[in-house]
Amino acid sequence: MNRFMKPLTSPIHFHTAMLDEIPVAVFMGREMIGSGKIIQITDYFLKISDEFYVRETCTFKYAV
Repeated sequence: MNRFMKPLTSPIHFHTAMLDEIPVAVFMGREMIGSGKIIQITDYFLKISDEFYVRETCTFKYAV
């Protein structure tokens, strides 16, 4: 299944990407502001690599 650049839209997508160590890209609007593997998930933010991203303001997409 090709997931490249498909949005992560549900909590199970975030948890699966973290457990499977699938890289994700982070967008704010049309601009990519980060990428990497998910390290931590909360109701409000994701930690990807060493950066924190607010779930409500960012879009997360599969990078592979």
